[in-house]
Amino acid sequence: MKKGLFSKLMIAFIAIIMVSFVMTAAFLSYWFEGYYFKQRESELLKESQFIKYKAIQYLNGNLTADEINETLTYIGNYLSADIWLVDNYGYVYSVSKSEHKNLIATSKQIVTSDLKELRQNKTVDKTEKYSQIFANPVHTFEIPIFSNNVFKGAIMMHTSINELKGPLKWVYKIIWVSAVFAIVICCIVIYYLSQRIIIKPLERINYVADKISRGEVEKRVDINSKDEIGELAKSFNSMADSLEQVEKNRREFISNVSHEIRSPITSIKGFIGGMIDGVIPPEKQNYYLSVTYSEIQRLTRLVNDLLDLSAIDSGQIKLRVEKVDINEVIRLCVIKFETRINEKKLKVDVLLENDKLYVAADKDKITQVVTNLIDNAVKYVNDEGNIKIFTKIKGEKVFVSIYNNGSSISEYDMKHMWDRFYKSDKSRTSKISTGLGLPIVRSILTQLGEDIWVENKKPNGVMFTFTLKRI
Repeated sequence: MKKGLFSKLMIAFIAIIMVSFVMTAAFLSYWFEGYYFKQRESELLKESQFIKYKAIQYLNGNLTADEINETLTYIGNYLSADIWLVDNYGYVYSVSKSEHKNLIATSKQIVTSDLKELRQNKTVDKTEKYSQIFANPVHTFEIPIFSNNVFKGAIMMHTSINELKGPLKWVYKIIWVSAVFAIVICCIVIYYLSQRIIIKPLERINYVADKISRGEVEKRVDINSKDEIGELAKSFNSMADSLEQVEKNRREFISNVSHEIRSPITSIKGFIGGMIDGVIPPEKQNYYLSVTYSEIQRLTRLVNDLLDLSAIDSGQIKLRVEKVDINEVIRLCVIKFETRINEKKLKVDVLLENDKLYVAADKDKITQVVTNLIDNAVKYVNDEGNIKIFTKIKGEKVFVSIYNNGSSISEYDMKHMWDRFYKSDKSRTSKISTGLGLPIVRSILTQLGEDIWVENKKPNGVMFTFTLKRI
């Protein structure tokens, strides 16, 4: 799990978080740099107003050179900038730092290309390298000076790029360290939540699934969660319950089959062994041979029923649905039971709607259904009892009912009568039933897409009813 889903989740989440925080940090850095330079520009413009005032006074002869230099020095120290005053031709006439006074003495024209923009009362913002004056590149901000709408020169404020980026580097450091710290914290939280919410529950489900695959079908997943993982655990437990029931049914089925097969085989073995050993005298051998033959017939019925059920469950039997006269099928099935009906002196009423009643069914299989239900009625009705078989049309369906006035079925028996090998006699010694007749009936009708049910009738009696599609 950790090498598969967990690692994929962690890689995906970490990648998303890293990209998100890196983009956020980059945006903040870019935004703060722009904000910082705007603030710096605003501060320079604010202080330049005072410098303009002093410069005009100096140019008008109201201020001495020492006084203007002193003003520039004070403001330059405050702004951490080198401030120069240039005239309308670009020559320097005052500086804030004494080491740059040689610019005044040499009468070197500093501003040339920018004079056009300055004369248009535009500020100039640029980064330049004055290699002969400054050791490092500087950011230069040039502000024009006008007096009575006449261009008088400009203020040049130089700030070292390294000095400008000093505060920015500290801010960048805070932003990126915070981003890295946030990424680490998020990774830890994601690791913990992934383990607790997804990975650990899936590991428990996987562990229980492995145990169930090894035969421990009673194992269950204990996860109390209302999210999709909780729903998965609930569905998994539901599946495990079904598997446990299937396993229980399988064991019970094997036990029932073993019991049903063992009983006739034991009888056959005992009778034949008695004949071979001479325990059974010759004059009684025919009687015991007839008993052995009946046991073989019972065993044959059981095997045939098991084969039918297995074929139906596995889908090997393909129903050949055709037009079948259900009334004719019922008549033929009743005739087959004539001997047993006469033996028990039963009264059988057959009430069929219409002379011919056609339905969609597999003729052989629907004959087996009717035969099993009539056999069940004859088996459980009392001697001289009544059996009623009737058909009725209701819309597009035909209802076939088989009633006998025998004892009612208990609630417990009603719940389990469709189970394989279930018999109402708890001794399980009945030799006239395999306990598979009704399950076969239900399986056939289910394959036809039809239904069957049973109900107790008052004052007594039981009635089985199944449906077929009318043609």
